[in-house]
Amino acid sequence: MTLFAWIKALHVISVIAWMAGLLYLPRLFAYHTKATQGSELDTTFQQMEERLYRIIMNPAMILVWIFGLALAWRGDWWHAGWWQVKFALVLGLTLVHHLYGRWRKDFEVDRNTRPATYYRWWNEVPTVLMIAIVSLAVLKPF
Repeated sequence: MTLFAWIKALHVISVIAWMAGLLYLPRLFAYHTKATQGSELDTTFQQMEERLYRIIMNPAMILVWIFGLALAWRGDWWHAGWWQVKFALVLGLTLVHHLYGRWRKDFEVDRNTRPATYYRWWNEVPTVLMIAIVSLAVLKPF
């Protein structure tokens, strides 16, 4: 096995972990909107959201970036059009990650004002970005 193959495998594993969190956290938010502030359920959701964000999502995102940039360096893809678009989309996914982090803090301090449907719609954003990112990485269309 080559170093490149190991980096790619670790990148894919990290992407899977990050995407799992990006797809699950807004669903937790949607359910959390139904909990009464200060209730035991509210506290449980806050703990679940914080642990998911800090223990799974943040490390996975960091590893995605490390291994992804290592792949780009090893593959010398800096000037490939498909990679530049993919990079921009991953930046977008990173912004979504941080937006979710801000919303998690809103729940933590009882400042959430958004309905469950809002979070259900945002649940779709990482899916759309993931489809585009994976398509670019696998097909390398330009």
